[in-house]
Amino acid sequence: MVLSDRVYQSAMTSGPSDVYFGSVKHGNTGKFASFAVKVDKVIESLDFSTIEKKDKVAIKMHLGFQDGYQTVPVFFVRRIVQAVKKAGGYPFITDNPTAVYNAVNRGYTAETCGCPLIPVSGVKDGYAEDLDVKFHNVDGLTIAGVMRDADVLVDLTHAKGHNSCGFGGAIKNIALGGFAAKSRWHKIHGVEQSFPYWDSEKCTPEHAKELVKVCPEKVIKYDEEKHKLTVMFGMCNQCMECVKADKDVGCLEIKQENFSLFQELMAVASNEVLKTFDENKRFFLNFALDITPACDCWGMGMPNVVNDVGIIASRDIVAVEVATLDLIAKEGLIERMVPPYYKYLSPDVDLHPFQRLHGKFKNPYLVTDYAEKLGMGSKKYNLIEILSPEETLNMEAPKSVSESEPTFF
Repeated sequence: MVLSDRVYQSAMTSGPSDVYFGSVKHGNTGKFASFAVKVDKVIESLDFSTIEKKDKVAIKMHLGFQDGYQTVPVFFVRRIVQAVKKAGGYPFITDNPTAVYNAVNRGYTAETCGCPLIPVSGVKDGYAEDLDVKFHNVDGLTIAGVMRDADVLVDLTHAKGHNSCGFGGAIKNIALGGFAAKSRWHKIHGVEQSFPYWDSEKCTPEHAKELVKVCPEKVIKYDEEKHKLTVMFGMCNQCMECVKADKDVGCLEIKQENFSLFQELMAVASNEVLKTFDENKRFFLNFALDITPACDCWGMGMPNVVNDVGIIASRDIVAVEVATLDLIAKEGLIERMVPPYYKYLSPDVDLHPFQRLHGKFKNPYLVTDYAEKLGMGSKKYNLIEILSPEETLNMEAPKSVSESEPTFF
């Protein structure tokens, strides 16, 4: 746990929260047991009836970049949009301006999704509001204006790994995606630097260059003119080769705190977004499909390193994250699918799959610890599986499979 000077309030809830789960596995050839129907049933269980007529409903997604194609399939996005409309809301999909502008390349349009796509912070990333958030080296955050405008939040997330924090889920989707770029890239990414880790007086330029050389991931940089060594913790997998090379000098420390600060600030930032919505108008859906080792912002397809799990949804952002992580842990890592550029894969199978990929200090549960302390929800949950394979196995199956939609035949 990071050593922070932040004062936390006690969690708002102490009892378990309901989390709905629809597995990709099904026990019957009938359409009634299919994953698509499970998604519909999970949405029904979430109960969109608290969406009031004409509420403006922000469906916050990560729409991906460039050659990435593993975001939430538009097939499911459209079903969620239709459910919001049925409840009387006016839905729109939102993400950062670049992702929205290029969303058509990944099949997301107003026609395919069934609603408009709107940049979360305006077309030039300037529609935003400054927040007085003080956190270590962060002197304020700038929340995206559309997050402030909306009446309802549907946090629709592709669950996957993340190089900075182990896991990209519902919290990360709004903690970074709910803010303008100057906060996202230059403040939240960079908070790790606020915890001291290098002693310049003990380190000669020659030794600093040696530390740069021994890093297999090339995440250590040295500016000889300024005599400044920097570790880019977002890409560091804690192989500790640099610490071994430094053992006789003792100028470098790689500690848990350098990695935990990012997760703590994610909890703080996502809480600022949640504050703009009534508690009964927040919905969280994690699609644990195409579970890649890193974030969709890398802009490329990656091998799935965990088998598909399904949809996990709740009105509690903390509970949905913990349940998603637990289900991914239960499924386990597909080691043969790990890309070779992950040069260090922890052999400790007791670690969470995402820790094995990104290092033990990037415990994906940390952000839920901080979020619970901020009163954002409960880590305790009741997992309610919808149409489990066991439940549907002995139901009557269809005698034939044929076209059932309007057809030309």
